[in-house]
Amino acid sequence: MGTLLPQAWDIGPMLLPHISWGEKLFRPLVVYGFLLVAFRFSGKRELGQATLFDFLILLLISNVVQNAMIGEDNSIGGSFAGVAVLLTLSWALNKITTRSPRLRKLLEGSPTLLVHDGKVLDNAMRKESVAINDLLTAFREQGIASVSEVRFAVLELDGKISIIRTDAPIPVSREDCVVEEIRMQAPQ
Repeated sequence: MGTLLPQAWDIGPMLLPHISWGEKLFRPLVVYGFLLVAFRFSGKRELGQATLFDFLILLLISNVVQNAMIGEDNSIGGSFAGVAVLLTLSWALNKITTRSPRLRKLLEGSPTLLVHDGKVLDNAMRKESVAINDLLTAFREQGIASVSEVRFAVLELDGKISIIRTDAPIPVSREDCVVEEIRMQAPQ
């Protein structure tokens, strides 16, 4: 009775990388770093509003950087090493940014105040490429008919717009004070 695998079949090339382990581990670090910087500076709205065009761009970017990450290697072991590097890097950055607000702000940015006490902040809207229609949509989703009903509208890091109504209570403690951070951004 014959075996299912041909006798000359060597699984080593399938499992082990064809490039050095150092290169195999270094490539994903470089690509991750580049993409982190590229997406960090592309703006919050682009990350939060995934249109069909954005989805296509993400698919194409992943295909373009694939070769940069794997080099001339399609081995299973090499792909596992690349995934391990990316997951470890993600875990490490989450741990580091949890402990360092300054680094977190540098890597992730900070929320942007778009409306303060019923006044639309045009400079912030332009800087973040937020159309007035997007702001009005966020108002309608919250049942707000007029900008005068808005104490704060904030563009969050994920691209969504949070609304705090004028009738919302003002926080009294630092734990409740997400609003206070936003208030510091407000024009005086």
